[in-house]
Amino acid sequence: MDDIVAAEENHDENHGFGEIFIHQLIETIEFALGTVSNTASYLRLWALSLAHSQLADVFYEKLLGDLALSSKSDFSFIMLFLIFPVFFSFTFFVLL
Repeated sequence: MDDIVAAEENHDENHGFGEIFIHQLIETIEFALGTVSNTASYLRLWALSLAHSQLADVFYEKLLGDLALSSKSDFSFIMLFLIFPVFFSFTFFVLL
């Protein structure tokens, strides 16, 4: 067993230029692919965030803005009280 350990310690590997070049080329390609993949992932998250923001604006504008907040009567408070749970439910289920 000691002979194997001693042989491993004294074993110096000489790598040629071609082998080092190929290894570094593979590492560079992996790094570039990882960078592109991460960038695409963050762009997808950004697009999803924008879509959710626009959808929330539409829900707010159509449900609360047009139906409950547009009228100036005493009935608008009751409409707001009735429509807010619908708005909250739509918003909550879109976020899921």
